Amino acid sequence: MRILLVDDEPALRELLRATFEGADVTVDEAESGLDAEARIRRRRPDVIVLDLRMPGMSGAELCKRLKAGERTREIPIVLLTGADPEEARRAQRAGAAALVHKPFSPLDLLAVVERVSGRTPVPRRPRRAKPADQELVLYARDLRHLLDVERGQRALLEESYLATVTSLASALESRDTRTGAHSQRVQRYAVELLDMIDPGCVERDPGLQYGFLLHDIGKIAIPDEILQKPGPLSRGERRRMETHTVLGEQMLGGVAVLKGQGLRVVRSHHERWDGGGYPDKLSGNEIPLAARVFAVADALDAMTSDRPYRRKLKWAVAHDEILAQSGRQFDPAVVEAFREREAALREAQRELIVA
Repeated sequence: MRILLVDDEPALRELLRATFEGADVTVDEAESGLDAEARIRRRRPDVIVLDLRMPGMSGAELCKRLKAGERTREIPIVLLTGADPEEARRAQRAGAAALVHKPFSPLDLLAVVERVSGRTPVPRRPRRAKPADQELVLYARDLRHLLDVERGQRALLEESYLATVTSLASALESRDTRTGAHSQRVQRYAVELLDMIDPGCVERDPGLQYGFLLHDIGKIAIPDEILQKPGPLSRGERRRMETHTVLGEQMLGGVAVLKGQGLRVVRSHHERWDGGGYPDKLSGNEIPLAARVFAVADALDAMTSDRPYRRKLKWAVAHDEILAQSGRQFDPAVVEAFREREAALREAQRELIVA
């Protein structure tokens, strides 16, 4: 595999080169957008790792130009950025395959490059060294081995953790057999919508997917006679039901992976854009972005699934209601993302509706 590193800072290029040291790749370097274009014309790379902020032609501009070219549009581009989120979103919309924020973990960057290249994992290549370098080479080889082991163990741990959380969410839903696979569906919906608004957000904060799955964990403390009541709840029952968000946050407060926005989803997914939600009566951008996204995902599944108090509605009815609540219950930007990704959401529902 051939990688082109594009950055105006020699120190960062050295760090990136060291990141790929020992992998079976050829590393080329460019210090500017114009230099990168010249090198690409001479030989097409398999992946481009590109800094967003450079003097002259910016990384976003170079990315856009490459994606417009017939010969270069299929080259995967990984953007490196320390910029503000809005600038990063604009850059990724230019066509980048992935976004990596500075400061970055070299192991995570290598994993991203492997993923976008479709060559996972990139094989290691042996090195020849002079006798005087043998001890250094042995240390380097041992370090690379440890990194490989760490990557494998971390992947297994993440898979095990996700499987456990999914099982826990399913066990919670078993108290109401007519909401089966609700957590899996809303997770899929929320990830799809959030990727539209803030590309790469779930990759940067893996705890989000756990927050999506465990959003209703606080309902463990809600009595069955309230949770499964076929008719409207009384005022007292409604107040009791609404405590599940705070109870869920308290239950999961010690879980390290949820320390980011995942825990805020658990607490704030019933807040409303107009301030009429609970538990904190937040409004507008006071509500965490992931919670605003999840509110739409949760409402979509609530309307299109059977519930103890009513039969499911048609998708078209849910569509109209979500659009009608733009600027009231829901963030208008999230509603727009719903419109853009509706086909993908519908496909996710078809896949999971019988789960």
